[in-house]
Amino acid sequence: MRKKSTSDKKRRSIILSAAIIVTALSLVACGNLADMGNSSDADSQQTGSSDSINKAERVDTGFVVTGPDSYDSADTPILVGKNEDDKTVTFLNLDIGRRYTLSIDGTTKLYDKYGEAVSLDQIQVGDIVDVTFLKSKKHLTSMQLSANAWKYDSVERYEINRIRQEVTIGSEIYKLSDNTQYLSEGRAIEEIDLNPADVLSFQGIDSTVLSVHVEKGHGYLRLVNDENFVGGWIEIGQKQIQKITEDMLLTVPEGAYQVNISHNGGGGAKSVIINRNEETLLDIGDLTVAEAKYGMVLFSLNPSNAKLYIDGSEVDPSQPITLEYGIHQIIAKADGYKSLTQYLSVGQESAGIDVVLDAVDDEDDEDEDEESSSDKDAEKEDATTSYYKVYVDAPEGAEVYLDGNYVGISPCSFKKNAGSHVITLRQTGCETRSYTVQIDGEDKDISYSFADLLEAATVSGS
Repeated sequence: MRKKSTSDKKRRSIILSAAIIVTALSLVACGNLADMGNSSDADSQQTGSSDSINKAERVDTGFVVTGPDSYDSADTPILVGKNEDDKTVTFLNLDIGRRYTLSIDGTTKLYDKYGEAVSLDQIQVGDIVDVTFLKSKKHLTSMQLSANAWKYDSVERYEINRIRQEVTIGSEIYKLSDNTQYLSEGRAIEEIDLNPADVLSFQGIDSTVLSVHVEKGHGYLRLVNDENFVGGWIEIGQKQIQKITEDMLLTVPEGAYQVNISHNGGGGAKSVIINRNEETLLDIGDLTVAEAKYGMVLFSLNPSNAKLYIDGSEVDPSQPITLEYGIHQIIAKADGYKSLTQYLSVGQESAGIDVVLDAVDDEDDEDEDEESSSDKDAEKEDATTSYYKVYVDAPEGAEVYLDGNYVGISPCSFKKNAGSHVITLRQTGCETRSYTVQIDGEDKDISYSFADLLEAATVSGS
């Protein structure tokens, strides 16, 4: 009996263990089936528990997983710098005038304004671009020449009014802004560094110029052995014509030119190459010096009451005027008409010239009034031999030229005449610099102090 009881206990123990195993397998099977269908309640509870743990333990490390198209910001700025060594580009935001720098790599996409892929070399400093970037990583995602921007290339004829902060290109007038960038050879320059001799490109949006780039800069031309031609005329290609004065230093666009010298029927032609920011000497001592020859010129003016000036002096146009062979400047003025300035080449014994002035329309009234006021002021100054002055105080010891004509060694001064003028500074061993200034018509003296000229060795090495 006792033995039988022990056997029964063992049998019941085995049956119980098997039941536990079967139950456990059933639970596992149910869990697997639940995973194959929609999530089970137990699974949901487990996931919810995991999320709670993750939320409690999550820490913001600043790490962002990025892809080649990742960005969180966009802008339409001006490209103001490229550093291929550091693989960075710098932009100027047009809304707040602030600069920012972004990194570039093989994932950065670059396009022209039509969406075609380009290289970084094909996008220039000064270009207006549309960019996307990841601000948190300071990484440039894409850059494209802006389709909203306009551009004028190789502009030779333009007029910059620094007082009104306007630029006239052809028949269009555009505004200059505080954010307008001025660039030359990839470097930022000041507006005052621009010279009327420069060939420029302009970029902007709507009616505002945002970028001005010097495509073709200027150099300087000095005549040597020119004593016999002072008072004559120099023509530099089709670009420039000016009366020859002692010790003149002319600002000329870089390039190759034929230079024509004429005085009293003598002179000749010479070739010259002007390099940017360099001074070129042109020896004209071997040109022919001829005896003076004269021609008779009869002028016909329309309107007939117009005043006529030749080489700065008023003449009587009702009588034939005797002029030396060569080039002469003529100016005609009349109330209600646009003033006319042009050059006359006298090379024969007699000639007739028709001078026709255009009537002033409403848009030109203001400009004509300004010119008329300036003329009257100038006449008043000449009559009283008293006039206001422009002083150049610095840099000391530099030769000062006004519109190519020598005026003295700084500090020095010259007569104040309203308008746009070029002040050129020259010093032995230094880079010659020219500045375009807008001189006002106010009844007072003004003064300029310019930066010291850079040593020639420093300039060539930069």
